[in-house]
Amino acid sequence: MIDPDDIGYNTTDNPSFSTMVDARLSRRNLLRGSFATAGGAMLGSISLAACGGGDDDPAPPAAGLKLGFNPVAKSLADAVVVPAGYTASVLYRLGDPIATGVAAYKNDGTDDPATYDRRAGDHHDGMTWFGVGANGRWDAKASGRGLLVMNHESLTPVFLHPAGRTVVKGQRTVPSEVVREFYLHGVSVIETTKGSDGKWSYKQDSAFNRRVHTLTPMELSGPARGVDAAKTRYSANGTRTRGTVNNCANGTTPWGTYLACEENWYGYFYRTSASDDARRSARELAAIKRYGVGPQEFYGLWGTTQGAADAEQQDTFDRWNLDVKGEAATADYRNVHNTYGWVVEIDPFTPDSTPRKRTALGRFGHEGACLGRVEAGKPLVWYMGDDARNEYIYKYVSNKNWDPQDATGGLAAGDKYMDDGRLYVARFKADGTGEWLELALGKNGITSSNAAYGFADQADVVLHARLAADAAGATKMDRPEWTAVNPKTGDVYVTLTNTNASSRPIDKTDAANPRFYNDPKGSAQTAQTGNPNGHIVRFAENAGNAGTTFTWDVYLFGARSTAGADVNVSGLTADNDFSSPDGLWFSQASAGLAWLQTDDGAYTDVTNCMMLAAVPGKVGDGGRKTLINKSGDTTRTQETIVGAKPGEKDTQLKRFLIGPKGCEITGIAESGDGRAIFVNIQHPGEDTKDADIGDPSKFQSHWPDGGSARPRSATIVITRTDGGVVGV
Repeated sequence: MIDPDDIGYNTTDNPSFSTMVDARLSRRNLLRGSFATAGGAMLGSISLAACGGGDDDPAPPAAGLKLGFNPVAKSLADAVVVPAGYTASVLYRLGDPIATGVAAYKNDGTDDPATYDRRAGDHHDGMTWFGVGANGRWDAKASGRGLLVMNHESLTPVFLHPAGRTVVKGQRTVPSEVVREFYLHGVSVIETTKGSDGKWSYKQDSAFNRRVHTLTPMELSGPARGVDAAKTRYSANGTRTRGTVNNCANGTTPWGTYLACEENWYGYFYRTSASDDARRSARELAAIKRYGVGPQEFYGLWGTTQGAADAEQQDTFDRWNLDVKGEAATADYRNVHNTYGWVVEIDPFTPDSTPRKRTALGRFGHEGACLGRVEAGKPLVWYMGDDARNEYIYKYVSNKNWDPQDATGGLAAGDKYMDDGRLYVARFKADGTGEWLELALGKNGITSSNAAYGFADQADVVLHARLAADAAGATKMDRPEWTAVNPKTGDVYVTLTNTNASSRPIDKTDAANPRFYNDPKGSAQTAQTGNPNGHIVRFAENAGNAGTTFTWDVYLFGARSTAGADVNVSGLTADNDFSSPDGLWFSQASAGLAWLQTDDGAYTDVTNCMMLAAVPGKVGDGGRKTLINKSGDTTRTQETIVGAKPGEKDTQLKRFLIGPKGCEITGIAESGDGRAIFVNIQHPGEDTKDADIGDPSKFQSHWPDGGSARPRSATIVITRTDGGVVGV
């Protein structure tokens, strides 16, 4: 399957990040690591074995935070590798039961589809651990009992059915297969506990356990609630929808709820453009094109499914087909795509609560929604990336100031702070400053007379946030992924996972996106051109959460350690080189400790995907450098800002974990005391061919069960063998 985020739908002439920046840049710091010989522990398909040297006992988190482990070496093994002195255990795998009476997962494609709403979903992704106190409510300091809430982004279809998906002449003809896939998307809530022996497990019969999936009823809240564009056969008044899909990164709130973010939602909808176009307005078609919806879906072909048991089940298939079929919108599902692309708030402590899609935060390909600093009497802010090439970085600021008494408010607090606020998009300037452009009717070119799309009201603005950002003149970015806020400095970090030559050719580089090169040893020995290894930007608000200006720099460049200085700009070594940064998260237990995860296709000839630990500096701690870019006979110099190389200015970077074959490392959470971290291993064995499902010897991976088993996405829990705080 092709991910829609690898395809750009932004055809505006807005300047890219790379073309905006060619004047300033102050020298920044990079992460430093103290590099020792690699030693580690390996969680393979069956058992955990230690190898390499030992660890010194690290000091507890304090001023002058230091990474307290030896870096692990790159690996192509079908195993999880962690440093010596650490243990990694599988906690929660695809198909694991989360309710009484549900049998263990057979993992051969024959499990009853009706049980999948009480099993772990697939493609474990962003997640949060919510500590549970003695009263059964949220307690941020709890350390031995908590609710682990995680996204299930997508699925690896070759392993889900007895012989892969059944598709006949472009249609799904086995409804039970599609039902499995419905349930495998969404969100899991599971209760986890630490035993007296220090080992972690989840409680299968917990009353908190819950699956939120594509059939779960949901409320639309905020400006787009009840608008004509949200009316469907399912909800004639446009206030409700069913389910959530393609939940990638995540977020939290100060009142202990979870934010699941809908990323590549537009890849699930089927549309027959030839017949459908003629029945839609020019404005509708402009919006559909800008979001890349149809005419064919990237995932599942759910909208083609026929042969349902009854009309009610057939309706669950039909709602993925956007074709205009009736006289009114309430007769079909022409508008259902407008009920996706939102941030979804879920209360994990109230299992019977109805999730809310918070439309004030805008509709786009949400990678995540990271909560900024929380201060009494000041607005709340969430930072968000739109994960596709040449898309934008956003923030939402509440109109209400934070009242700590709302910390127990649940979804009602969300109504107060997340339905009433201002949505902004970022514009980066060449002098190293930037501004937040408000996406509001009548401001920044967002008017009814806008040539590309005429906006009717504020609901129209949030519903078509990409078009509003186009009109405002936002800066195009190279696939904005996770956002993260350093609790020590307040600096905001954004991973830009990579780009290609067609999205940013050599004559479009500049200080902020300075590299263009050919990587002759990309994945499967294929050349990668452009900036296949990605980089990370960061910025500091000039006036707090509600400020409209910021200062920025480029924090870190991914690269092979063996690459030349014009590619390996950050001076990475064999102990910390990486490619395609994706997940990024700061510890709360060890303030200043960052975790960086990769989703790579350009370095997988040398190593599987990985996770690194870092202690970064702050915005503005670097300086200038001139790079020489080459493409064929073309040579172009480019001035940029380069952070301090690892080891300078007390910054640090070390490789902490390597995953099994074919996986992505994504999602991280920690217990309240930081003595356990939870990490997701997504889609091991993803590159297994459909035709090879009958021959286990040809599977790319058998992790985590080993033998001839089909691979499964899974959550692991990592602890120090001496019981100390992880990473430091």
